[in-house]
Amino acid sequence: MKKILIYGIVIGVIVIVIGLGAGVNYLFNYAIVAGKKDFINDVKQEQIEKDWHFAQNHLSEESIKSDDGLNLVAKKVTHDNPSKKVAIVAHGYMGKSDYMGQYAQLFYDEGFDVLVPDNRAHGKSEGKYVGFGWLDRKDYVRWIDEVVKEYGTDVNIVLYGLSMGAATVMMTSGEDLPQQVKVIIEDCGYDSVRNELAFQLNDMFNLPSFPMIPLASSYTKLRAGYSFGEASAVKQLEKNKLPLLFIHGDKDDFVPTDMVYQVYRATKGPKELVIFEGAKHAESLKKHPEEYKKTVKNFLSKYFPK
Repeated sequence: MKKILIYGIVIGVIVIVIGLGAGVNYLFNYAIVAGKKDFINDVKQEQIEKDWHFAQNHLSEESIKSDDGLNLVAKKVTHDNPSKKVAIVAHGYMGKSDYMGQYAQLFYDEGFDVLVPDNRAHGKSEGKYVGFGWLDRKDYVRWIDEVVKEYGTDVNIVLYGLSMGAATVMMTSGEDLPQQVKVIIEDCGYDSVRNELAFQLNDMFNLPSFPMIPLASSYTKLRAGYSFGEASAVKQLEKNKLPLLFIHGDKDDFVPTDMVYQVYRATKGPKELVIFEGAKHAESLKKHPEEYKKTVKNFLSKYFPK
């Protein structure tokens, strides 16, 4: 009887281990490995062309190498007369520069040249694994250095990000940035990869964060080079002293609105927070176009020369 009990326990443990292993691998492939996701909607080509119509005859493509040897590509929009103001615009999860035309135009209309990178493993940029902003933060430092090299030391730079792009620029804020970076604007970014994936695990699959998130984090560290815990916008913002504008929709059910208060409290520089009523995830510009543009314009006017 005792042997049967022991065999039963051993078999049960094996089944649990196999099940957890399969679950971790599924979560890794579902979230971290780049590729089409069934919960992300593509933007139609007609909409892309409409959104980038403002950039006709002013659009080019640039590329750099990441620190780990990936070829990274970006769209660039320039004015006829050389500008000394550049906006670097970061897209969201499983997005690409093509999808950021409206945001690029917002800065272009304010006199900025605009650089819109495809994050690693997105769009035309190389890479197999999604960095969720953590791996990308060093790529954005490279893009910033490239802008300073091209435009000169008297250039003034704003970093802007949407969703995962917002987390990217917040994570970039904790790096040793050149003095040419003047301000950062984030729209609906998460406070940490761990918290965002734990929220999605519960929201999509009705599963608790433990033990899947810690196990998947360790697996991601082995495969992709980072853990969910270290990928924290909060920890990076604690080192930031640049002015930062935080934007979020009060109906965001993808990156919970509560997260914006965590990142807002964390930053050490001048800061402003605007919550847009009735806006779900990444909908603030769509729901309140004039107010959104005015909010961004007023913030920029405080820190950029005319």
